[in-house]
Amino acid sequence: MLFTSRSSSAEPTDQAPSARKNGDSGILPPGKVLENLSNSISESITQPAVRVGKELKSMLLDPAPVKPVARPIVAPSIRAGDKPRLLGGLTVLIPAYNEGKFVADTIRSVQRQSVHIDHVIVIDDCSTDNTGEIARSCGPEIVVIRPPKNCGSKATALNYALEYVSTEYTLAIDADTTLADDAIEKLMPHFDQPRTAAVCGMVLPRFVRTMWERGRYIEYLYAFLFYKPIQDYYERPLIASGCFSAYRTDILRQLGGWNTRTVGEDMDLTWSVYRLGMSVRFAPEALCYPVEPHNYHFMSKQLQRWCAGFAQCIKVHWKDIVGTSVLRSMVATALWDAVVSVFALFILLPLLAIFVHPAFLLGYFLDLPTIVVPVLIYAAKRGEFFKALTSIPAFWVLRFVNTYFVTRAFWNEFIGKRSVTVFEKGH
Repeated sequence: MLFTSRSSSAEPTDQAPSARKNGDSGILPPGKVLENLSNSISESITQPAVRVGKELKSMLLDPAPVKPVARPIVAPSIRAGDKPRLLGGLTVLIPAYNEGKFVADTIRSVQRQSVHIDHVIVIDDCSTDNTGEIARSCGPEIVVIRPPKNCGSKATALNYALEYVSTEYTLAIDADTTLADDAIEKLMPHFDQPRTAAVCGMVLPRFVRTMWERGRYIEYLYAFLFYKPIQDYYERPLIASGCFSAYRTDILRQLGGWNTRTVGEDMDLTWSVYRLGMSVRFAPEALCYPVEPHNYHFMSKQLQRWCAGFAQCIKVHWKDIVGTSVLRSMVATALWDAVVSVFALFILLPLLAIFVHPAFLLGYFLDLPTIVVPVLIYAAKRGEFFKALTSIPAFWVLRFVNTYFVTRAFWNEFIGKRSVTVFEKGH
């Protein structure tokens, strides 16, 4: 899915005592939202070749926009053996709900970073396992805070910890996600421009074993290596992934932290940043490795939340989508890829081949190279060519499943009026 996110770690199940409900403030009736959105999306996809051609020409041939002089972010170490420090300081927030199995790995990956981290705060969101005890055992520098009651959502847990942050930058990382040793050092220099409010990193599954993990592996390679760099050229990624993104703390506070009006708090925050006229950057060299759903049961929970969050963000931010050509094009492309193209591949083409002419099966060769070629090239650079090649069939299965959940989410949010309000974990 193009709107790939990763945001699962502090998300209680259906039994969580205080699930957050979506607010109705500022949201138009579904019919009006659909009317406005359909008009803008129709405009975005009526002449796709012209638009894409112009944008690729601008990206590849036109001069890069003039930017102000970059401000250094990482200061060199003063004494031998010391890690370089981040100017302004950095606090890492790790929201965790029943993450005793993974939280130690996450904390240790933060401790191994090649730059100095000023503060590490673990939000033990009233876990019923030993998450808090394991986090405390990782070292005296790890601060573990526990809200008086379960927060009901990852957004609320992060906002609870935001009050403790005193540094210029805040980094949120899921409690099931590990970082490459130089991930933060690679991420932070992208804040060198004053209008950059957030930076997100490259996401790859930690485990690639089951069919669902393999499908997600290809999905991430494709989304982060094909679409994300184009979005980064315009400084408008569709989403700063919740599993590993850094923010200017003052911008977070100006926006009131992570909003709880949707179940897609990371996408909601990203689009809210654009409303301020600020930018978001993508750092492909900054790698993180989350634990992805290993079976259909957990994958369905994650996809339900992601797709519902996407639809809810469209309802909340429809004016920004209509008024911002880049964001409008990205949303239209995401919907096209997630619904229309998959419908054509899995339903329309087979029917045409059966009832009209077998030559329609050649349509598969129009879509396949655009996905397989960039994925295999990058996988080969990582020494993972065979793993990627054998994972491609799983991607087609996951792509079809994505279409079902996207379609159902839009039906429920816009027509059925059955919004998803409960966070469910993806593992």
